[in-house]
Amino acid sequence: MKEMSELKFPDDFLYAKDHEWAKPEGDKVRVGISDYAQDQLGDIVFVELPQIGSRHAKGEQFGTIESVKAVSELYMPLGGEILSVNKVLEESPELVNKQPYESGWIMEIKPSDPAELKGLMNQGAYLSLLKGLKP
Repeated sequence: MKEMSELKFPDDFLYAKDHEWAKPEGDKVRVGISDYAQDQLGDIVFVELPQIGSRHAKGEQFGTIESVKAVSELYMPLGGEILSVNKVLEESPELVNKQPYESGWIMEIKPSDPAELKGLMNQGAYLSLLKGLKP
């Protein structure tokens, strides 16, 4: 596992306590998992993608991500409808490890309540949360 200083946390992304990130792009929001989350999981071997068109509430499980170490649930950082999923992850789940904020994104959603974005953490708040988790 990497040291915190080796991990990346873009300052134009928002973060959930469950380590998903959200990046608003116009009227949709792109979602993935943070560099910290992928680092903790280890080598990712499978990503269960949600159904396009399905709707989920904030905090609801939308899929799972499997590494050589464990299977972890994925939770909605905000409620909405699934507009698209990153099908490339079906053949190349390791992209989540290599580029969690670029080609390793998981889905794009249309928020049911864009105000829920205000409940997510900015980079500084997320780093403070992580520092509290480190021994």
